[in-house]
Amino acid sequence: MLKSLDPLLTADLLYVLRAMGHGDDLVLADGNFPSASVAARTVSGTHIHLAGADIVQAAQAILSVYPLDTFVEPAAHRMQVVGEPDTIPPVQQDVQRVVDAAEGRSRAMGSIERMAFYEHAKRAYAVVSTTERRGYGCFIFKKGIILPDGSAA
Repeated sequence: MLKSLDPLLTADLLYVLRAMGHGDDLVLADGNFPSASVAARTVSGTHIHLAGADIVQAAQAILSVYPLDTFVEPAAHRMQVVGEPDTIPPVQQDVQRVVDAAEGRSRAMGSIERMAFYEHAKRAYAVVSTTERRGYGCFIFKKGIILPDGSAA
């Protein structure tokens, strides 16, 4: 354990988050997402499973250290509900609140059609899966930068 770090930030997860560069994508997925098979095709080939963590807990932990990109909007995307692209289920509303809190302001979240989401996820750096049971709890976060003064940009 380390001071001021969420215990969900395992050594493997911290390594991946630190190894990622500006513009790299991280997939954060619910328990139904085909995480292992998608992760095998990612840049790093890494699948990190946060057993016992729901999507909100995982997003809070990750976004406590992971800067979202400020050069692109949106820097966070959600998987669209099949046949209902404008529907935002409670799980996605919950993660939107986590994103806004972590960023200290409202950040628009984009949406990606389900099959396109799978294809985009295969080009990500890594996949982090949770035991979230609510459907459509799948997100892609684009990594930003940390400036010399320690602030995110």
